Amino acid sequence: MKSTTKQTTHLRWVAVFLRGSRRLFALGILAAMLTALCDMITPQILRVAVDYLLLGDDTDISPLVQSLIGLAGGAEHVRLNLWIPALALLAVAVVKVLSQYGFRVWNTKASETMVKTMRTTMYTHIGRLPYGWHMKNRTGDIIQRCTSDIDTVKNFVSEQLTAIFRIVILLVFSVTFMFSMYAPLTWIALIPIPFVLAYSVLFHRLIGKSFRKCDESEGKLSAMAQENLTGTRVVRAFGRERYERDRFEAHNEQYTSLWSRLAKIMSAYWSSADILSGTQILLVVVFGAVFCVRGQMSAGEYIAFISYNSMLVWPIRQLGRMISELSKAGVAIERLAYVLDSEPERDDPDALAPPMNGDIAFEHVSFAYDGCPTLLHDITFTMKAGTTLGILGGTGSGKSTLVQLLDKLYPLAPGCGRITIGGVDIADIRTSHLRSSIGMVLQEPFLFSDTLAGNIAITSEQVSMDDVREAARIACLDDTVTKFAQGYDTFVGERGVTLSGGQKQRAAIARMLTQRTPIMIFDDSLSAVDTETDSKIRKELQKRFGDASVILISHRITTLRKADKILVLDHGRIVEEGTHEELICGGGIYQRIYETQIYSRDDAEASTEREEVASV
Repeated sequence: MKSTTKQTTHLRWVAVFLRGSRRLFALGILAAMLTALCDMITPQILRVAVDYLLLGDDTDISPLVQSLIGLAGGAEHVRLNLWIPALALLAVAVVKVLSQYGFRVWNTKASETMVKTMRTTMYTHIGRLPYGWHMKNRTGDIIQRCTSDIDTVKNFVSEQLTAIFRIVILLVFSVTFMFSMYAPLTWIALIPIPFVLAYSVLFHRLIGKSFRKCDESEGKLSAMAQENLTGTRVVRAFGRERYERDRFEAHNEQYTSLWSRLAKIMSAYWSSADILSGTQILLVVVFGAVFCVRGQMSAGEYIAFISYNSMLVWPIRQLGRMISELSKAGVAIERLAYVLDSEPERDDPDALAPPMNGDIAFEHVSFAYDGCPTLLHDITFTMKAGTTLGILGGTGSGKSTLVQLLDKLYPLAPGCGRITIGGVDIADIRTSHLRSSIGMVLQEPFLFSDTLAGNIAITSEQVSMDDVREAARIACLDDTVTKFAQGYDTFVGERGVTLSGGQKQRAAIARMLTQRTPIMIFDDSLSAVDTETDSKIRKELQKRFGDASVILISHRITTLRKADKILVLDHGRIVEEGTHEELICGGGIYQRIYETQIYSRDDAEASTEREEVASV
């Protein structure tokens, strides 16, 4: 039952992939069928030419053929002008060539259109999948599904599936003509077919299992290559080139051995098919010659029978390739269906788009990642609109998870509390509206392979160059960029590898500022800039975006001290809450961190702070 459901799902996705290319495939199939009909007609012309025109035997000549010969001037006239049947053969050959040309053109256009549809469908769907889904699946494996698996499906549909119609015509007509000429020899020709079908089912399963292992291994290999290429700076910094190369070579060796094993299975299958088809041809030739010598078959029938038998043998030989490609395509479609059947983010039909400048409230929020212990425990707090909230906590305390929940990157399970903005549960807010109202600078900023200006202006098509420069000025990046030889046209390498950590963070901040959102989140995004630049950025933000609700996550007390409220998290719980002045006198975690940080600094501001603490 489960297998039937799977096959139904796979066929449904194949139908989706064929949108836009069905008419082209239909034309290609008609052209292939016309080619097959031409193949059927050619032996009949040869048979008539030998038996009727040359030998004068008209016992098995149909009335239709006799009438056509009559239109050509009669049997005697055609017998004296053998260029007429030769011309008929040429005409059939021309039609066959044109139909083959049409098949190639239409089939190629159809297959490329189908690939375009598949890639667009996959890319669009992947973009709508939840953030949690992306965390569970490796990027390299997803890329492999979108490239190699799509090509596997394309090859099967364009080369094998379309050939089925031609094969059906060849089988039906060739067997029909063979029975009409001499039934005993036809039964002899059909003897190997049951054996071919029997072991084809067996090999289909073996090839499917082996190809699945190969495909999954290729996905792991692609993921390994992708991770090493994007993390090449880390690999070189730690001198791990040899280790990573050896690891890649080991997996590559395993991948190669899997394909070698699959090649042995397919070679055994194709060889068996060749042996059976060769045996079948031998039986037809030997027994056909015996029947012909005995006078049970005419010479023309024997020649035509051999031609039709070759058309019968070709599908049998082709069946081996079709079975192997079908097994591969089945695995590839299943891997594509895994992605496409994954549930995308969906909003309720009556989702709201309320004003986003209200108070932000967490009410008894608890959260755990799939398969992990609870990370956040009964988080409850309210952040007034237009204020700044600071969050401090150790690694793994749940700081980043809090803001990811606010942005609906992870859904809250039923009974695990709720998060509201302006009194409206974010679960009831349209996701696109929510995220367009929240500007977020992540802990690890991501920059695309584009110019610096392109990375900053990526948030909207309406962002002008003046907006880019203003955002860069607030992020204390403009002075740095003007020193670059190409300024804002400086090309940023993949993931921003050509920039320093602080420059990447400031570029990410500038990018977020171009959104002009009512809620801004800085997830430890000032950690790579010096204290002076940190202070300048915060002052500029306060001056320009004083009415926005700002959430600052940081390990630096100096970054958080001006916040209207500060939360201290420890093991997923709020253990302290208050202003900077209240917390430094509370005798808790915040005070210990604060004293550690100010006594480790030697600047004038730290000296003043130490005196204030001593007086308190």
